[in-house]
Amino acid sequence: MAITEEQFAQAEKQGEEARQAGYAIKARYDRRAHRVVVALNTGVHVTFPTHLAQGLDNATPDALSEIEISPSGLGLHWPQLDADLSVPGLLQGHFGSRSWMAAQMGGKGGQSRSAAKQAAARANGLKGGRPRKMARP
Repeated sequence: MAITEEQFAQAEKQGEEARQAGYAIKARYDRRAHRVVVALNTGVHVTFPTHLAQGLDNATPDALSEIEISPSGLGLHWPQLDADLSVPGLLQGHFGSRSWMAAQMGGKGGQSRSAAKQAAARANGLKGGRPRKMARP
């Protein structure tokens, strides 16, 4: 499938608009804090713990230390991990793909330890637990 001149021009325009919020000029892994530090052209530094990001959570410090910045400054790539993050996404609090983030949020919700949830679980246990599913005729 060939790209038309119009599609190319539109893609360039979108890239320039994305760069307006800031783009990466430096990126490094801080071993002491276990965080990635990204310096933007605006003077802002974005810092995040590696356990929050897709593909970085169980990586070795050596693999995390090797970070490549895309030519546009809008992407970060860890070659040893085959992991990528979007700088505009990071600025919006997105640390991975939509499906990955949804799975992370769902897992956290199931781990909730509120007093109300504990009381409800105890009360349900006293009643014999969760009712068994009945087979439909």
